[in-house]
Amino acid sequence: MRKEFIWVGLIGLVILIIVVGLEWMKVGQSEKPKSLVMTLKHSALTSRAFTWYTESPNTDSILQLVKGSNRDFDGQDVITITGSTSKVDVGNNHVQGTHKAEATGLEPGTVYSYRVGSGKDNEWSTQASFTTESKEMDEFTLVNVTDSQGITEGDFDLWGKTLNKAFEIFPTAQFIVHNGDLTEEPEDEVAWDHFFGKATKWLTRVPFMPVTGNHDEVNGVADRYTSHFNLPDNGAEGSIVGTTYSFDYGSAHIVVLNTESNIKEQTKWLKKDLAGTDKPWKIIAMHRGAYGGKTYNKVEDWVSIFDQYEVDLVLQGHNHEYSRSYPLRDGKIVGDGGNIVNDREGTVYVVTNTAGQKFNEKKDDQFYHQVHFQNQKQMFAGVTIQADTLTFQAYDVDGEKLDELVIQH
Repeated sequence: MRKEFIWVGLIGLVILIIVVGLEWMKVGQSEKPKSLVMTLKHSALTSRAFTWYTESPNTDSILQLVKGSNRDFDGQDVITITGSTSKVDVGNNHVQGTHKAEATGLEPGTVYSYRVGSGKDNEWSTQASFTTESKEMDEFTLVNVTDSQGITEGDFDLWGKTLNKAFEIFPTAQFIVHNGDLTEEPEDEVAWDHFFGKATKWLTRVPFMPVTGNHDEVNGVADRYTSHFNLPDNGAEGSIVGTTYSFDYGSAHIVVLNTESNIKEQTKWLKKDLAGTDKPWKIIAMHRGAYGGKTYNKVEDWVSIFDQYEVDLVLQGHNHEYSRSYPLRDGKIVGDGGNIVNDREGTVYVVTNTAGQKFNEKKDDQFYHQVHFQNQKQMFAGVTIQADTLTFQAYDVDGEKLDELVIQH
């Protein structure tokens, strides 16, 4: 009886130790950053912005940087920045923390290592590094993707593989433009975990610039979407901050528009924004296509402004098929019908299929379609600008190039 009592006691003690240990590990892990993403909020030459989540809403937001790659953070040359923390209700009576911080005053063309966390030893993110834009930059590439729009972890495996292949083809790409519908349901935080988790290798190392889609802003609400990104606040009056903005990189001016709300005010802002840039290359990113698988009539006034200010390229999403227009001006095809656009003669509109699991049936060909197909494969594009030439190249997830366009000034 005594031996049995001792054994029962020992087994109970072991179980208690295991339970306490698991809970301790859970607490320790819950403070570690997740969903870390880097964006551009101000100048790409001298700044980078960061957002991350924690399971606990009560941790501090600390960003540390140091020049060079693979550096430690114990020296006197470490830059420490305190950001902001907000609470986010993610459902099921669970509140998480969203953290935002920005580093400014950085040196152009410089490699920095960084980490984010609460400031406690066991609550830091994995170290990552980035390179600020160089003043002497004469060539750069951006990766364009759209509609990762998943639900399950398997859905986002496809998104991760697409981005992996994109950086295999374009290893020096300096930033990513995503044309909206990042997840299927914006209130599904598990889906956001998968979205960031499957692409963390890239989203922590190159700026990720998102567009608001109809699955990101629903009925005029985009709270969960905006809580995940630290984006420019230079957009249209009346728009949700972070859903309309513009930024410069190298010789390009990129304007991000929101097709889901506040279209009239964006029209006024768009005209002023394009009139105010001196960059030779002008690129628009939006979700619903002015000229995609079909047209979105609500943005007709935007198209007139694209024409007026000789926008070169419009990156679109939403249609879940591949579409590239002829160069267009005043609603008509211009140019010689080839794959080279010369002297700002027209604007080209593209939809790079989807980076996720959902494919739509190919819609009817329209007069403006130069290339139009549904290959049932995830796709991405690389946009490379070098001096007076822009090259657009579209690939599928297997690495096969399916389309190419050159625009020359």
